[in-house]
Amino acid sequence: MSSHQKGKPSSGGSLSLRTSNKLRRKSLHVTQKKEANKSRHEERHRRRKEEAKDPELRRVRLENNQPASIDKKRIWDDGDDDSLGAVVNVAQLKRRRLEEAEATAAREADGIQDNLSDDNDDDVDSMLGSDDEPKPDGEDGEDEEDDAKTERDQSRRVQRTPSLAPSTASTNLDLTPDSLATEFKHLFAEEPSQFPKILVTTGINATIHKEAQDIAELFPNTTYIRRSAHFHSHKYSVREIAKFAKNRGFTALVVVHEDLKKPSQLTICHLNSEASTLGPTLTYTIRGYQPGKSLLGHGNPTNHYPELLLNGFQTPLGLLAAKSLYTLFPAKPELGGRQVVTLHNQRDYIFVRRHRYVFREARPTEKNVVGADGKELEGLQGIRAGLQEIGPRMTLKLRRVDKGIGRAGSEGEDALKWEWKAKMEKKRTRFNL
Repeated sequence: MSSHQKGKPSSGGSLSLRTSNKLRRKSLHVTQKKEANKSRHEERHRRRKEEAKDPELRRVRLENNQPASIDKKRIWDDGDDDSLGAVVNVAQLKRRRLEEAEATAAREADGIQDNLSDDNDDDVDSMLGSDDEPKPDGEDGEDEEDDAKTERDQSRRVQRTPSLAPSTASTNLDLTPDSLATEFKHLFAEEPSQFPKILVTTGINATIHKEAQDIAELFPNTTYIRRSAHFHSHKYSVREIAKFAKNRGFTALVVVHEDLKKPSQLTICHLNSEASTLGPTLTYTIRGYQPGKSLLGHGNPTNHYPELLLNGFQTPLGLLAAKSLYTLFPAKPELGGRQVVTLHNQRDYIFVRRHRYVFREARPTEKNVVGADGKELEGLQGIRAGLQEIGPRMTLKLRRVDKGIGRAGSEGEDALKWEWKAKMEKKRTRFNL
């Protein structure tokens, strides 16, 4: 009888590799897999029982089992630079500046207090002043109160810690640096237009008119005009269209370009009605475009002004992109439509989604919403939000920021404000938005 028939074990660390019989190895592998799954199931069941008795164990386990994602390994530039190309967290930078200003003010206040105490010591004669001299009634109590107050102030300054990060990734446009607001003063106006008026068109010889109309429906109060490609017609440039649109009261011009009969690029030109110059212009590339009708269980849009959610924009460049997209939507949404447009930035990719929501009662099998600490959020017991995606769905990536209307319409040394380059992605943990 051969060694193959006898089933002599062969060299190998795994039990399924210790036999030369293929069927025997297969059965051993299945047995090992079942035993591993069974042990993991028993471990989860045992841990669930222990955590039900002591919720502190679950909180500690969740804190220790934080995944080391690329977002958590994100690196920032050192220094106090808040220019357009700097990769700094605007919220942390402003918090650090406030802490430094408070520390400087506290040191100055302490210095003034020390000077006053030195002056008071000089006024007292060292030969006549004595600690044994009795003090008038009431002075001892006042001094003790002043000392206690000073100690409380100092302890408050020492114990004060910076505030924790917000629980959501919502973007706060109030943190815009002064340098950015000065450079784009017409875009970062204190009183933005309540009802923007947008003109949407395509490139010359376009074939994606249906897709461009779907993108135009994403922004309220838009007008879609096809660019003529007739042989005898005049081929208007983007600069000429921008001037015509500004004279007719439009606040922005959106141009949808195509590649292989699919939307490939989105150009947003801001038309400052009160300024003599036009711009800025932000150019995005479009990836993963899907029309609303191709989505499973999609809904139909209505004419209500949607709510806008801006998430994940943290750098000066990110705030510029967020403000540019923010001006395309009315400042006063119509809550009766229950529509929300989400612009979520993650790793320099802006995910565009549009949903309709409805609040309903939670089913008996559904659990309550819990926070990061594992505790149930107050006020959300028994409530669920149902979502229905309307579309279209696409992903944007910022490629260029021009001072005027595109590259050809910008003049001067600072015509190109920012441009994406391939070397920017050498470090996977460094992001621009």
